[in-house]
Amino acid sequence: MPATDPYTVRLAPEVHAYVQPDGGWCLNNAGFVSDGASTLLVDTAATERRARALREALLATGAPLPRTVVNTHHHGDHTYGNGVFLPEAVVVGHTSCRSEVLAAGRQLHLIWPQTDFGDIRVAAPTVTYDDRLTVHVGDVEVRLIHPGGVAHTTGDTIVHLPRQGIVFTGDLIFQGGTPFVPMGSLSGSLRALAVLRSLGAETVVPGHGPVTDPSAYEATERYLRFVADLAEKGHAEGRTPLDTARGADLGEFAELRESERLVANLHRAYAELDGLPEGAPLDLAAVFADMAAMNGGAPVACHA
Repeated sequence: MPATDPYTVRLAPEVHAYVQPDGGWCLNNAGFVSDGASTLLVDTAATERRARALREALLATGAPLPRTVVNTHHHGDHTYGNGVFLPEAVVVGHTSCRSEVLAAGRQLHLIWPQTDFGDIRVAAPTVTYDDRLTVHVGDVEVRLIHPGGVAHTTGDTIVHLPRQGIVFTGDLIFQGGTPFVPMGSLSGSLRALAVLRSLGAETVVPGHGPVTDPSAYEATERYLRFVADLAEKGHAEGRTPLDTARGADLGEFAELRESERLVANLHRAYAELDGLPEGAPLDLAAVFADMAAMNGGAPVACHA
């Protein structure tokens, strides 16, 4: 099997993760919980083709099609495939996730117009919550937890299975990839790590990259604090996020995928240093232009 083929990992008798290597742009993870009679799906995929492959992988385990789809946040790589599971499933997400899905629309089409996304019909959550919501799949308790503020986005959901010791983090964690916070908050992402730690889960399914363990929290925190320190110095010296990023020594973070995200993260850190509210919209055209500049002029590519 090619290294880029998606694969399913059985984490517990009722729980599977669905991993899409290499976890780069548009290649997210999903997962599902099933007792053989009902199924809950965590996230979908960026294209119709990939969402249908997820559907087939789920069925191949003997699980029935999901009655519930949980979106960990609004980004299209996690939500574009929702329509593949409708109308049989109900889509659940944080209140802000619903509004963000509707506001974003077909945003990935604008960022990556050359990508064949297939027949994508924007499907926002129709069941929403504000703080916590518990869903039961047979005997499996599935806790949906908002981290308490803005983090990766304003509408993140952590999916925690307390009895199984499993957590689906959404894009609060990128395993092997560079964290990405321009649509959320740098400081809020650090606070969200404390929420994740408090759950005590031993198995961590990140939003992108292979299944891991709680060591991912420490690695993410080190990176985010590195960005915060860079931003504080660059901002004080009057340098632009791009100048600061170009002059940075990535050190231990040099091997992370999508290193160009550093400049995007600096844009968010600068906004917070300027006193803008966490999650306040940034100029995404400028952010992506600076990431392209970090790539030597080549725009970031969707790998889906």
